Amino acid sequence: MRFDTVIMVDWSGGNDRGASPKPDAIWAAIAREGRAQEAQYLRNRQVAEDWIGTQIEAERAAGRRVLVGFDFPFGYPEGFAQALTGNASPFAVWDWFETHVEDAAKANNRFDLAGRINTISDGSGPFWGNGLARDIEGLPRTKKDYHNPFPDRRQAELHAKGAFTCWQMSGAGAVGSQVFMGLPVLARLRRRFEASVWPFEPLTSDIAIIEIWPSLTLGAGPEGRIKDAWQVEEVARTVSSLTPEKLAEMLAVDAPEEGWIFGLGHEAYLKQAAAQPPRLSNNCFALPPGVHWTPVAEALAELENRLVPVAEVTELPVLEAVGRVAALDLIAQRSNPPLPNTAVDGYGFAGGRGAGVHRMPLAQDRAAAGDVPVTLPEGQAIRVLTGAALPVGVDTVVLQEDVTIQDGQIAFRGPFKQGANTRKAGEDVVAQGIAVAEGTRIEAPEVALLCATGVARVQVYKPLRVAIVSTGAELVEIGGAAGDGQIFDANRPMLMQMVRSFGHTPVDMGIVPDDRAHLAQVLDDAATRADVILTSGGASAGDEDHVSALLTQAGAMSLWRIAVKPGRPLALGMWRGRPVFGLPGNPVAAMVCTLIFARPAMARLGGQDWPVPQGFDVPAAFSKNKKQGRSEFLRARIRDGRAEVFASEGSGRISGLSWAEGLVELPQEAATIAPGTPVRYIPFGSFGL
Repeated sequence: MRFDTVIMVDWSGGNDRGASPKPDAIWAAIAREGRAQEAQYLRNRQVAEDWIGTQIEAERAAGRRVLVGFDFPFGYPEGFAQALTGNASPFAVWDWFETHVEDAAKANNRFDLAGRINTISDGSGPFWGNGLARDIEGLPRTKKDYHNPFPDRRQAELHAKGAFTCWQMSGAGAVGSQVFMGLPVLARLRRRFEASVWPFEPLTSDIAIIEIWPSLTLGAGPEGRIKDAWQVEEVARTVSSLTPEKLAEMLAVDAPEEGWIFGLGHEAYLKQAAAQPPRLSNNCFALPPGVHWTPVAEALAELENRLVPVAEVTELPVLEAVGRVAALDLIAQRSNPPLPNTAVDGYGFAGGRGAGVHRMPLAQDRAAAGDVPVTLPEGQAIRVLTGAALPVGVDTVVLQEDVTIQDGQIAFRGPFKQGANTRKAGEDVVAQGIAVAEGTRIEAPEVALLCATGVARVQVYKPLRVAIVSTGAELVEIGGAAGDGQIFDANRPMLMQMVRSFGHTPVDMGIVPDDRAHLAQVLDDAATRADVILTSGGASAGDEDHVSALLTQAGAMSLWRIAVKPGRPLALGMWRGRPVFGLPGNPVAAMVCTLIFARPAMARLGGQDWPVPQGFDVPAAFSKNKKQGRSEFLRARIRDGRAEVFASEGSGRISGLSWAEGLVELPQEAATIAPGTPVRYIPFGSFGL
């Protein structure tokens, strides 16, 4: 069960809402492959029907299958269709409404029609709720003396918490008007496009229509957004991200007369799916025309702007979330500290004191950590211990070392500031404030803060799965026999260890010889097993550079010529919806490009904030004349407070990676470096190694 495009519509039974976007109006959104376009405001039903028809026509012309969802019931409770039309088919009701509903932008006959239907029965039901100023025969304003000859709700509404009855025509939660004004539109769309309607018939057409209810899984939208607009975007995005197998499972429903709400019974899965980030587009790495050699800082800024998290989201107990990245802002459930408390052992009282000696009677009670706060009589002092909640009437504490006690009184010398030696409630974190921000990696300090603020479970990203592929006919697996002209594969083992150090999960895809068809199969497999693909070798533009060739063939290739040494060409693209980083085959260049470019990119794809390695200036212990035009990264280490660099800058000297403890970064400007010249040194630890 596969659909290329999803259109979700939030319908309205009311009149034209005006030119400016408004709540409680018609909103629609389109999504493909888990990415939603901005919601469209459709001011009335005529505009909406035209817009929906235009979109379906365009999608059909492009050869795409379309799933269209509307947020109102497609059928009535059992028995109504037969009573109204003499036919139990819901389509008979659709046709009846298309014939009898009169609809214009500023007026319609829905309330009069509801009264007319009521008079067909005994005149007291099934519809109620007159939203007009004038009385309507047969349509009561409220449910007083109401009698419904049919079930009050469909089976779907009985299972959907918070769903309203389709018999209500006006007032809060009224669904009846949407049904009256929506069914004629569905009838016309079905006929015009020969669409299949779920769950009344098999979805054999390229155009399918389903019933949705966004509130089944979604609540209020982000602050500043119209709820209906946000909801149709989210529903469209979520449904378009479902696998064909999961979609087929959700559509396996038998409700031939009443209809059903899509996703009912699968709420938990849809909520989890809605929490997943959108996928990257195929052109996300496309460089603007005319770009030749891109400076390192510019390349990093481009990547930071274009990438979004792709890792899946899950919920874990906070103690199991160490090393994971917060998928949203984690909200404190209580303040820290929860109550005002004392920072020292001493004596508490109310208010500050001026200069001179002060004496106060000492209360019999005391306050220790964990005690329920007592109320201190006015004018008295009380013994308090560090961490104790302040008794009611206490806002200041004097250290016990500064106090003498005699005859049931304390004495101390002022001046003394009000609030001294106390902590305010929530001075660390306020209840319902952000304890840990989205994108933060949760380590021991974050666990402490979350526990202190009562956060027991957290939404976090699953570890990013990184597929690693080595390419080249010259490569041999370690432990094998290397013939003349062959070398042992060093890149893949190195990259796997680096990926582990970054907190991701490596997926070993092995060595692929210079065989384009074989490489395509491996990339296909990698796309099903991982979130990101790293390749080494084959990333330039030569005859055997198959990574570049395949990405170009797929229409999702961009060769970034970066002004950097070692490195330069970096192949970026998409394969089966997965971002691909084509690294150089040279081990030194592969490691440097991974640290500088792939590491922060993978961190972002895994849900983290964009990481910037922390370096510091140190005197050089070497000499170098650097040309203008590219940044250089030299293998380096610190000895006696000075930065030494490896004797050779050759990219094939793997021993230099082991010798080094970090990198010296030289900017793209020309420079003459002598011993003692300040240079920027970045330890490997700043990269997470």
